[in-house]
Amino acid sequence: MSEQASERVMLVVGAHSADFVWRAAGAVAVHTAAGGKAVVVALSYGERGESGELWKEPGQTVENVKRIRQEEATRAAETLGASFQCFDLGDYPLNVDGDALLRLTELIRATAPAVIVTHTEKDPFNPDHPVAYTVTQRARLLASGAGVASSFATIQPPEFYLFEPHQPELCGFVPNTFVDITPVFEQKRRAMEAIAAQKYLWQYYTEQAEHRAYHARRVSGNQSVRYAEAFQRVLPQVVSQL
Repeated sequence: MSEQASERVMLVVGAHSADFVWRAAGAVAVHTAAGGKAVVVALSYGERGESGELWKEPGQTVENVKRIRQEEATRAAETLGASFQCFDLGDYPLNVDGDALLRLTELIRATAPAVIVTHTEKDPFNPDHPVAYTVTQRARLLASGAGVASSFATIQPPEFYLFEPHQPELCGFVPNTFVDITPVFEQKRRAMEAIAAQKYLWQYYTEQAEHRAYHARRVSGNQSVRYAEAFQRVLPQVVSQL
């Protein structure tokens, strides 16, 4: 991810409304702090399978859970300087039809992001995450075309990254990019605390950021890195020199 984020758009696509918070909130905050624009899209609210704390309340309803998840995710995104929208496609299972694919494709065309971030292609513990990867990868290709003149509008191919899953080794996740989120970690902390429906993840992802910071320090030699997020770059990087 380029350090020159000014005027660049970052698009983060999650299967559920809070996925971006745990996995990419720091990178989003770094991006917006540098003057970039960040757009967060959730394909569902995670109202059925990702809102356990809310379902402990007597008389809870799906619509009320969705309302709470919308409010929490919006507040978290605003903390990071990002916008948030949800396609409300339902979760467990997440089903993405042709209309939803076209909707995401048009959003990518309209925002022309420099970088797109989403889930890994494989996740043996979550049935919705690979679905989000597939639709995002396909929409990206449709928006950028085949590299030749087409009958539809196309954009420059966005950089494509995967954020770290909860069980990286079992999802085929190989981190090859670390983002130093030390200067913005308090923003990430506040974004996580906005997701009251999943309090059990607050400590885990704080410790994960410290864990990845250790790796970032070893790779870079930069001893000032205290918190970091890990990503996997999908496509080769084109450079003028090494």
